[in-house]
Amino acid sequence: MKLDVIKLDGKKAGSVDLDEALFGLDPRADILHRVVRWQRNKAQAGTHKVKTRRETSYSTKKIYRQKGTGGARHGDRNAPIFRGGGIYKGPTPRSHAHDLPKKVRKLGLLHALSAKLKAGELVVLDSATSDGKTGALAKQVKELGWKRTLVIDGADVDAGFAKAAANIEGLDILPTMGANVYDILKRDTLVITKAGVEALEARLK
Repeated sequence: MKLDVIKLDGKKAGSVDLDEALFGLDPRADILHRVVRWQRNKAQAGTHKVKTRRETSYSTKKIYRQKGTGGARHGDRNAPIFRGGGIYKGPTPRSHAHDLPKKVRKLGLLHALSAKLKAGELVVLDSATSDGKTGALAKQVKELGWKRTLVIDGADVDAGFAKAAANIEGLDILPTMGANVYDILKRDTLVITKAGVEALEARLK
C-alpha cells in the first residue's frame, strides 16, 4: 500500500510502499494486551519489602508467664498479632517478569503498526534531522499538529534531532531496535522515517 511521505516543513516528498505483511494486518486486541502486559511486568521494579517477625526490633523475651494470666499464650512481641510486630507472608523483593514467545512479541509489534495505520495515526517522514535547536523543531511540530508523538528512525538517531526533541513535551524518538508495542500504542501519532520503514521491514521479515 502507498502512503505519502512528508518533510518536517509539511511539504510532500513523494510516497512509499508499505509492506502489507507489516502494516496491513487486522489488529488483534488480545495479542496487543499480552505484549503490553509482558513489557510492563518486566519493567516493574519488584522492590517492595516488609519486615518479618525475625527482622523487627522488639525483644525476644517472653512477654509474660505461660499460665495464670487468663490470656492467650504468647512468646515475644514480634508476633504478627501485635502492633509493630512482623508481617506474615508480606511482599518480598522479586521479579514480576514472565516469559512470552518471541513469535508473539513479533506479532504484537506487527499488530501495533497495523493498528496505527488503520486508525490514520501513522505518518511517514522523509528524514528526522535537525540543527539541534529546540525552538525551530517545536514550531515545526506544532504546525504539523503533533502532540503525543513517537518518532521511529533508522538504525541510528540523528544527534541534532534527538537534542532538539529532548525538551519538547510529548515528542520522543527511538531507533528501529527500540521500537516496541507499549510506546507505539500510548502515543497519538506514530511517525516513521523512510530509513525507519526500511529498517523495520528488514527486522520483522
